[in-house]
Amino acid sequence: MAATDPAPDAAMRPVRIAVDIGGTFTDLMILDARHGRVQAWKTPTTPADPSEGLLTGVREAAARFGFALSDVGLLLHGTTIATNAVLERRLPRGVLLTTAGFEDVLEITRHVRRDLYALAPDPFPCLIERDRRLGVNERLRADGSVERPLVLGDLLDRLAALAPEAVAICLLHSYANPTHERALRDAIRARHPALPIALSSDISPEIREYERCSTTVLNALLMPVVRGYLARLSARLGEGGFAPRILLVQSNGGVCSLETAAEEPARLLLSGPAGGALAAARLAAELGRPDLVAVDMGGTSYDVSVVQGGAISLITQGEIDGLPVRLPMVEMRTIGAGGGSIARIQPGGRLTVGPESAGARPGPVCYGRGGVEPTVTDAHLATGRLDPAFFLGGSMRLDTAGTAAAMARLGAALGLPPEAAAEGVLRLTNTNLAAAVRLSLFEKGLHPRDFALLSFGGAGGLHATEVAEEIGIEEVIFPRDPATLSAYGILFGDLRLDLARSRLFRLEEASLPGIALLLAELRAEASERMAREGLPAELSVAADLRYRGQAFELLVPWGDVASPDRAALQELCARFHALHRARFSYAAEADPVELVTLRVTATGRLPRPATAPPPPAARPAVKGSRRIFAGGAWHQVLVWDREALGPQDLIEGPAIIEEPFATHSIARGWSARLGPAGAIIARREAAS
Repeated sequence: MAATDPAPDAAMRPVRIAVDIGGTFTDLMILDARHGRVQAWKTPTTPADPSEGLLTGVREAAARFGFALSDVGLLLHGTTIATNAVLERRLPRGVLLTTAGFEDVLEITRHVRRDLYALAPDPFPCLIERDRRLGVNERLRADGSVERPLVLGDLLDRLAALAPEAVAICLLHSYANPTHERALRDAIRARHPALPIALSSDISPEIREYERCSTTVLNALLMPVVRGYLARLSARLGEGGFAPRILLVQSNGGVCSLETAAEEPARLLLSGPAGGALAAARLAAELGRPDLVAVDMGGTSYDVSVVQGGAISLITQGEIDGLPVRLPMVEMRTIGAGGGSIARIQPGGRLTVGPESAGARPGPVCYGRGGVEPTVTDAHLATGRLDPAFFLGGSMRLDTAGTAAAMARLGAALGLPPEAAAEGVLRLTNTNLAAAVRLSLFEKGLHPRDFALLSFGGAGGLHATEVAEEIGIEEVIFPRDPATLSAYGILFGDLRLDLARSRLFRLEEASLPGIALLLAELRAEASERMAREGLPAELSVAADLRYRGQAFELLVPWGDVASPDRAALQELCARFHALHRARFSYAAEADPVELVTLRVTATGRLPRPATAPPPPAARPAVKGSRRIFAGGAWHQVLVWDREALGPQDLIEGPAIIEEPFATHSIARGWSARLGPAGAIIARREAAS
């Protein structure tokens, strides 16, 4: 049975599975509505074909938690397929068709010089070579009127000679009038019916031709990649009655159908990390803490997102590997710092950690897979924070001898004992992590003391209290199942559709008819497309606004407005002034305001079965004790069992908390207790 054609009763089946495929492990969260239990599972990722690891993980989880494959009705799937294809440049040969005279926009970019005094321009990635960018004889004006009609001439013959595997079409001002792009697409499809074609007027109908062109090219080149993956996934379904409805996670935090993912794969570029932000927003409500800094530390990266007022921040444009993506996505700062980050001595004797990572293969030295350079995970093992016999719940034993030898080499180069060198690696890592959190808050005018730190990811708990102390955050939250929290966020995702149209309007009463017409068109399209998914649409509106003459806009929420009037415009304008003042410390309220882009988001709510927390394990909460190296000396500390903790247990740092897929370090001067939603709440003792 095809993945796009699940069994008719799929929605009625009791088991829902969320999957987050990472570079090292594939994380699963399983919700069985029959008992309301949410359970976590991890299995190794299979880089050659991630669908193989996904199905292996589902089978393992079914055997472990006692459900049949035919019980699974919904599979929510976060993936790095699109991201990795771009980063590793595993992309098909594409062709760009654009208005004649604009073939070099993709390479000219924005003329941002990082090194102002360099004699040569900054190297910049360009995914389609110059001889594969063809000019089209046509021209539209900014208002969408035709200045020069579309003339194909020998264009289709020139295109065929290049033997493209994907085609991106980005014509000037097509956001105002898509007819030329659609006519060009139809002409190509008449000769090449199976050729993937992406239109800028479909994927990103907004002003700024470079960003729109970059987004369209990415979308076109990812279409064969994502379609190939979905085909392989479909081919693996059907065995044992496993035929769920599959939805893929988008960069905006919502999920979409396989059909949408196949046509608009650029929306998947931040698929995996978005799940963590979704989980943070959900936990903010459950914990009664509307302001959180969510930090996700895995094997290679440290992702920081901010929950303010109970909502995650969204941006209208991001980038991947320096390439602009003009699509809504969760606002996130990512640095190259994770458990696999490599520690090296630079010329002059300076110690650095990351951004290079040992990855999954060969991985840290302690994995025993051939790695020889010490990593952050090795530093934790060398200082006693990790139990070599309990890594991944005991399913993977760590190589202590190999780690000791690697740290001895690093220490000799620094003139330090091995354990002191390892602690230096951890301190430097904490400084890098703290800088990323601090910047994520300060750039929004926010103060760390007003936020709690939500720590998750397989490596995050080992750094959280020390990072929080360095930046002045006084509360750290360790959620249940932190190593699979991104999958947990995906588990409760909803269908989400973002539509946008760029039109320039002065924000004044005379513009109301034009704004109302554009808004009505967007709302109708959003409702109709969500109806195809069989769900009613909850609509929300936002606008990109700027002061006249500004070169940038601010995204301003406008609620669920349907028929804007003078009062609604005034309210929108007031929100813009307030947001501008909060972001830039001033508001020019006497200056005219322009609406540049109107946005409508449609949300289709998926059913959410009730959940129940697992009962505490019937065993002692204290597992024992062991020596850790901290503050330049060895200390004997208690080791606590996360699964056996009860509300009466008080954990005083320094201490270690272990659970099957994560370890947490509680620093000296901090204490922790079990709190709401099964989370561990750690606080600085001076602030308690």
